[in-house]
Amino acid sequence: MTGILLIDKPSGWTSSDVVAKLRGVLRERRIGHSGTLDPKATGLLVVFVGRATRAVEFAESQEKRYRAGLRLGLETDTQDITGHPIGGEKRDVSVEELENVLASFRGEIEQIPPMYSAIKVKGQKLYEIARRGGEVERRPRRITIHELKVAGRDGEDFLLDVRCSKGTYVRTLCHDIGRALGCGGCMSSLRRTRAGAFRLEDAHTLDEVQKAADAGQPESLLLPVDTLFDEEKATITGKAEAILRVGGQPGIKLPEGRYRIYSDKGEFLALCKAEQGKLLTIKSFFEV
Repeated sequence: MTGILLIDKPSGWTSSDVVAKLRGVLRERRIGHSGTLDPKATGLLVVFVGRATRAVEFAESQEKRYRAGLRLGLETDTQDITGHPIGGEKRDVSVEELENVLASFRGEIEQIPPMYSAIKVKGQKLYEIARRGGEVERRPRRITIHELKVAGRDGEDFLLDVRCSKGTYVRTLCHDIGRALGCGGCMSSLRRTRAGAFRLEDAHTLDEVQKAADAGQPESLLLPVDTLFDEEKATITGKAEAILRVGGQPGIKLPEGRYRIYSDKGEFLALCKAEQGKLLTIKSFFEV
C-alpha cells in the first residue's frame, strides 16, 4: 500500500497519535507525516503511506494556510490558551487597529521560536527545558508571511487567515501581534486549511479511514505520491528504465532541470534532474 492520505486531525490528538492509529488501521508499518500539528490544533495533516514516506522531506518545505484564533489581552507561557497566564491587559481593539498592526508582520520577518517547541538546543528539546522551569536564548528565524488578514470574529477572539512558509509558529505570531498592540495576545485555536496543493476539503476523518479499511478499500482514499510534485513529466523506456532502477544514470535528451520520471506503462518511478545529458535520481519511488 503506497500513497498520500489527507487526514482532518481532531483536537486532542498529537500528530504521532494519528500515525500510530493509522498503522493499526491500515496494517502498514511505513507511515509518516509532514508538518506537525499541536495536539489542540485541528485540520489538514498530510500522511505518507508505504514507499510514499520517501516524499516527506519534499512536503516539509511547502507553504501552509491556517485559520487561527487570536485572543487579545492574555499572554501565556506556551503562547496559546493551554498555557499559564503570564501577562496581558484587557482592552478593546478595533478591526482597523488590528489591521494596521498586521501590516508589519506581512512579508519576510524574523521570529523567535517559542520555548514550548521541539527545537533542540545542545541535544535537549526546548519544551523539556521549559517544563523544568528553564529558558534558553533562541536565535531568530527568518520566515515569510505571504498573507495575513482578519477573517472575522468568534466571540471575543479575532480570526486570522494566515499563509506562511515552513518554520512559522502561528502561536508566536499571535503572541507578537499582541505585543505590538500593547495588550498582549495568544492563540486560542488553530486549524490548518491547506498544505502545498493539498486542501482540507479533500481530507478524511479517522472514522472514515476506519470504515474504508473495514470494507477492505483503504486504498481508495490514497492519492498517488506524484500529486505532491509539480515538475514536468518525462517518460523513459527499455534500457534507460532498467539503468534507473538499479541506481544508474541513463542518458537522456532533455533540457536541464527537474522532472517527474515515468515508465512507458505510466508508473511513477522517480523525481530526477537532467544534467549534462544524464538523468540523475533525486529520490526514487518505485517498489524494490
